[in-house]
Order: sequence, then structure tokens, then C-alpha cells
Amino acid sequence: MDTEVIRIGTGVSAADAVSRAAEVLRRGRLVAFPTETVYGLGARADDPEAVERLRAVKTRADQQAFTVHIGSATDLSRFVPQPSRLATRLVRKGWPGPMTLIFPVDEPRLAPVLRGLNGRAEAAMYYDKTIGLRCPDDPFAVAFLRAVEAPVIAASANQVGQAPPLSADEVLERLGGEFDLLVDGGRTRYTKPSTIVRVDRGGYTIVREGVYDAGIIERLSSLRILFVCTGNTCRSPMAEGLANKMLAAELGCEATELAEHGVFVRSAGTAGGQGGASSSAASVMARRGVDLSGHVSKALTREMAEQADHIFVMTEWHRSVALGVAPSVADRIQRLVEGEDVPDPAGGTDDEYEACARRVEAGLSIRLREIMA
Repeated sequence: MDTEVIRIGTGVSAADAVSRAAEVLRRGRLVAFPTETVYGLGARADDPEAVERLRAVKTRADQQAFTVHIGSATDLSRFVPQPSRLATRLVRKGWPGPMTLIFPVDEPRLAPVLRGLNGRAEAAMYYDKTIGLRCPDDPFAVAFLRAVEAPVIAASANQVGQAPPLSADEVLERLGGEFDLLVDGGRTRYTKPSTIVRVDRGGYTIVREGVYDAGIIERLSSLRILFVCTGNTCRSPMAEGLANKMLAAELGCEATELAEHGVFVRSAGTAGGQGGASSSAASVMARRGVDLSGHVSKALTREMAEQADHIFVMTEWHRSVALGVAPSVADRIQRLVEGEDVPDPAGGTDDEYEACARRVEAGLSIRLREIMA
């Protein structure tokens, strides 16, 4: 068999290459295509003959499922009906990107993607109540996978035991003539495989390190919340202390153990950096079982903002200041209380501090429920 080769940029546009590759794959043929990590060899998961051809070309004797490649992170729910909080967090922060995630799926047949498909399609994608999903960060791969309009399984474009190919020429050296179409998108960006992470109900396991090392996966899996007020002596430390208490109750642990669950809560001030929590703030929190005696006021920094997954500010003015500090975090900033500012109780009466604490508490009950849903 002669393998058709399309070289993007040499008289063929990326759009034409996408159209041709999608057409070939839809007809049940095998297509080799670039990703940001290595070149992959793909087939329709719902075409049994294509699946068996892929298995033969890869010289895979086992009957394990292949990794499903998707064009958008929003496709997760089609394959994993009830992803865990951790799974959702990894997907939101790590996709598209060089990370393959293996999810538990107790009842694969309930997955929307399998509606109308036969059991052989299920076997091509799901194995031992798990599924591996990959959402590449490569313009061609994304457009191609979206254009196919069918579930696509893929593996590196090499036989078992060979090094995965990083260029189209390497694909031809290893598998030339064994498949139908090769799209040449140049040398891959990272020149190493994706990192494979198995997501379990209680955590995750790195199956294979690739582009992302253990430290990056740890950061992607963590939940980081930042509260911002002005001096970081009243409102934001109260929110931090209460959030720690509420999240610990939700996770069934002590507040001091939240880091072990990958949860980190901080607070800062747009003009912070002096002193600790005010005596009135400490007093109203003590009545709620929250100790602010060790709090130290901190100034909001760009690094602090960029590390946070969620940034809750007390007023609209705080939002504007936070945006000035870190413009890239605009989509992560919300007022703690929807549609309302939380007034500064500094210098006020105990009743004003108590009213502020109640407002912060009410806002947290909604925001944390949204985060942990």
C-alpha cells in the first residue's frame, strides 16, 4: 500500500489538510497526524475493521482499549458521565495540553458517546471500567478531531518497542505503507510523549512522566483560592479562616490537613503587608471556632494572583486593582458576594464586624459550593 502524504504549507493549506484527513478517517481508514508531543496514528473507534487494522499496524497483541483523542475539553462529559472534582480540575487547568488522563467509569454504557454504538466500539475505548482521554494542544490535531464527528482512537505512530516518531519522516521510516494518510505538520513542539495520569476517586497516580513532571501535575491537581481586600487585616483573613473551616468539613479532614487534599487557601490585601488580623476580626472569628492569631498581613502580588484558581474580592474596586496587578487572571476574579460589595468594617463597632462576618459567611457558602460541585 502507498501511504498518501500531505505536507502542510507546501501548496496545501491547513484547512485543506484537515478536510482531507477527516474524510479519510470517516471512511474507516488510518491517518497519522501531528500533535504537540509525538505523531499519532488514528482510527474511528466505531469502525471494528479500522480498530483491528490499527491494532495490527501497532503490533499490539493485547485487547486493551486505545486512548481516545478529543478536540475540546468540553467533550469530557460525552465519555465520562460523572467526573470527580479532581478530574474536572485537571481537565480545566491542563487541557488542551500534553497530558493523557485515565478516568474511572463504572458504567461505560451510560456514556453519551456510546448511544447507538455497538459493544465493539465500547471495547475500543473502555477497558476494565476506565477510559484514557487526550486533548492535544496542536492546531491541526484540534481541527482534525473536531471535523471527524466520530470518536477517534489513536496511539503513537510506531510499532510496539519503537521510539515514538517526532516528525513525519520518522513515521514513514517506521510505518510507511502500513496506513493510508500521513499529515506532515513539521517536527513536534515538545519532542517527547504526553504525561499519563490515572485519576482515582481519592487522588491520582502518574503512570508515565512525559512533558509534564510530577511537580507540574501536582500544581494542576491542586485547588488554590485567594481572598482579596484592602489591608488584609479584616475581611480577607476572615474569609480565609472561614473557608478553611468549611472546606475541611466538606472534605472530612482538619483545616491543617487541607494541603494533603491539594487545597490551598490564602488571603492578601491591595495595600497589605503590615500587622496581623485586627482584634475585632479575631474576636468575631473566635466565636466561630476560627483562630486568626497567627495571621500576618500580605500584599497582593502578581505571582500570588496567577497561582490562584479562584480569586474572590470584597469590592468592585478590589477587582480593578487585582486586574492591574495581574491582567491575565480576569476570568478568575469574582466578588465574594454576587452583585454586592462587602463594606470595610475597619474602625467600626463590634456589631459592624459581626455583620461583615455574616456577609462573608453567606458569600462563602455559595462560592465554595460552586467550586466543590
